[in-house]
Amino acid sequence: MAVNASTEIARDAGLVLGVGPAMEAINSMAREIAGTDMPVLLMGESGTGKEVYARLIHQLSLSGETPLRKINCASISPESLRDELLPNPSQTGPYPSTLFLDDVHDLDIDCQRALVSLLSAEEPKNGHARLSARLISATSHDLEKAVDAGRFRRELYFRINGVGLRLPALRERKEDIPALLDHFIAKYSSQLGKQAPALNGLEMETLASHGWPGNIRELENMAKKIVVLGRAHLALADLRAASPPRIAGTESLKISSLKIAARAASRQTERELILKALERTRWNRKRAAQELQISYKSLLYKLKQIGIAE
Repeated sequence: MAVNASTEIARDAGLVLGVGPAMEAINSMAREIAGTDMPVLLMGESGTGKEVYARLIHQLSLSGETPLRKINCASISPESLRDELLPNPSQTGPYPSTLFLDDVHDLDIDCQRALVSLLSAEEPKNGHARLSARLISATSHDLEKAVDAGRFRRELYFRINGVGLRLPALRERKEDIPALLDHFIAKYSSQLGKQAPALNGLEMETLASHGWPGNIRELENMAKKIVVLGRAHLALADLRAASPPRIAGTESLKISSLKIAARAASRQTERELILKALERTRWNRKRAAQELQISYKSLLYKLKQIGIAE
């Protein structure tokens, strides 16, 4: 699979990959805005890579060699906000050129008011320098709705939303799963000194059919589990158990009769029972055949039918 220039930048920075058109557009935008001082608002569900993109934008900026400071907005108080955001004259070493406000929606109203004051100030106050660092904020909430409901100050919303990047959920960019999986498996194989396991077509189908509520973070944890266990089918057992039985091909095949539907459902149920028996017996085929109360030869034939030849 060809790797585009934006993906190469993300890879060089040690960040997650994206090869589909949606992520190509986001990577291109990230590269364009990185060289500016505009505030950035990163939006998306938990686990979609908002902090990853905050670090990417910072690293690609003109001040990428300076520190990036992450601030957890859920735990900050109005009293400590100024000390957290403004450089102290007695501080030694480089001051962060980028401040990352994580979960900015968690700022209470008093903190929002204090932040607006800091962003509005043009002169140093109380012995502190004015806020000169670039702001990159992240949220998993709809801030426009929060503004309309009076939970988030409109002025603050417009000040932090110089450029908005909305990161799609993994279920909306499943074409990226193979590249992301390869990236994470290579990462943990190197870290743990283990051989990178190969996945067959059925295992990749299982990954593609999963909803990934935890997004990229969940996929990364799955990749690590695959490397640790050394066998993908063992790591995927929980995904199979959580997935409801489905009739194969219902997305593209119109079932024209009850008889055909019943046959398809029967095959899918049989497949699920075989896979669960294999998982319970750690893929000992003879024990699985005994549990299923069929002959070993029959099990091998059925495995071949469902595409498991190993």
